[in-house]
Amino acid sequence: MNLGKFGELEEKIKGIVEDYALLKKRNRELEELLKNKELELGEANNKIRGLNEERETIRTKVDLLLELLQDMSTPR
Repeated sequence: MNLGKFGELEEKIKGIVEDYALLKKRNRELEELLKNKELELGEANNKIRGLNEERETIRTKVDLLLELLQDMSTPR
C-alpha cells in the first residue's frame, strides 16, 4: 500500500469519528429533551387528575343541591 491509501483511510476514519461525536451529542440532547417532556407530561397528568377530582366534588355538591331543591318542590 502506498501512503496515499493510508491518507484516504485516515481521512475516512477521522470523518467517522467526527460523525460519531456529533451523533453522540445529538443523542444526549434528545435524551434531555425526552426527560423534559416526560416531566411536563407528569405535571399535566397531575393537573388533569386534580381537575377531575375537583369536577367530581362539584358534581357531588350540585347533586346534593338539586336533591334539596327537589325535596322543596315536592308537595307534602
